[in-house]
Amino acid sequence: MPEAPTIDTGNTAWLLVSSAIVLLMTPGLALFYGGLNRAKGVLNMIMMSFSAIGLVSILWLFYGFSAAFGTDQGGVIGDLGQYLGTKTFMAETDLWGETGIPLYVFMAFQMMFAVITVALISGAISDRAKFSGWLLFVVGWASLVYFPVAHWVWGGGFIGAELGALDFAGGTAVHINAGAAALALVLVLGRRLGWPRETMKPHNVPMVALGAGLLWFGWFGFNAGSELTADLTTGLAFVNTQVATAAAVLGWLLVEKARDGRPTLVGASSGAIAGLVAITPACAFITPWAAVLLGLVAGAVCALAVSLKYRLGFDDSLDVVGVHFVGGWIGCLWIGLFGTSSVSSLVSDEGLFYGGGLAQLGVQALSALIVTGYSFAVAFVLAFVLEKTIGFRVSTEAEVEGIDIAEHAESGYDLSPAAGSAGGAFAAAGLAGGKPAGETGAAEQVASASSTGSRR
Repeated sequence: MPEAPTIDTGNTAWLLVSSAIVLLMTPGLALFYGGLNRAKGVLNMIMMSFSAIGLVSILWLFYGFSAAFGTDQGGVIGDLGQYLGTKTFMAETDLWGETGIPLYVFMAFQMMFAVITVALISGAISDRAKFSGWLLFVVGWASLVYFPVAHWVWGGGFIGAELGALDFAGGTAVHINAGAAALALVLVLGRRLGWPRETMKPHNVPMVALGAGLLWFGWFGFNAGSELTADLTTGLAFVNTQVATAAAVLGWLLVEKARDGRPTLVGASSGAIAGLVAITPACAFITPWAAVLLGLVAGAVCALAVSLKYRLGFDDSLDVVGVHFVGGWIGCLWIGLFGTSSVSSLVSDEGLFYGGGLAQLGVQALSALIVTGYSFAVAFVLAFVLEKTIGFRVSTEAEVEGIDIAEHAESGYDLSPAAGSAGGAFAAAGLAGGKPAGETGAAEQVASASSTGSRR
């Protein structure tokens, strides 16, 4: 008789660590997006990521995991009753496949993927979406799009099992999926007031770099952790993630230097994200030299792609489409170009540059098209219904005043003047605003009189 499966403590420990650092990616994303945003909307931007952690985690426990990884039902959805959150899985045999990993650990790992996929969408609609509308959209899109698509790609559904498309850690299921939804939301909600006439620059570049660094760190759990076990493929995915991302930083900066004359820290940070996105689907299917080439191409192409919104007229606030959608497509297709069975037995058709022809490339393109079309269509309908019912976009007044105040009654920074009778060092010294009390300049008196007159 075959031996009963037992827990592999090494694999379990690795996946627990990977799950934790993948969760860290969403606060990292919040900082990255928050820094790219304007100061008056930074808290709302961060709240959209944190609310995704709260909502999606609960949905995943109760039915999302079943929908994505339950026993296949017709190639489109998992058995919804198989892993319901009302059930308990604590038997010695409640392991995931032959990995020796407890079911709950795999469930937690995939939960973090669901969380960040939803959070990625938020960057496209900064400064103009009602928080209540965002929460309802999250419930609808996660349930109708992410959970089924995860099944199509990884859970035994038709894209992975029947088409034979490859996606190691989420180029199609995560980045193309989220990018297509982001584009749909942008088209429904419309442009921010003043865009593109007004310059809407990042308000905190160090925050952008910190967020990018946390994302880079967490992405090793995202990619290398997707092997589930600690083996040779894990090492390859880890190295490919690093070198592709490093190359993408250089690719983005080269474009900036050639186009604008100077490289920027925002560009370096964005290039890193572009490289991380592009290597995600391909990290276990290509060699390191091909990963370097992928990073260079992704960094350069995404740097050029983010400017398309100005030509095409859609206000993708923080370039979710230009980085995640475009980067996801590049990484997905790269498998059909450079995938090789010499690094993974899952590559049944060699990539084009390994003499395998167009077969795998065609399959990769078809899978990306299916996910793009489905995600865009459902997201568009959801956003349109929300806009026509409860209203998805904030009022003009709220957008001008600042969405942080309007939606959350708080602000990221106290920008009010510090002077007055409340005290402080100036008041203690008998000074007002650094001048002797009672002595205000002529210009200030005129301004005060003018202000008083205008209110009458």
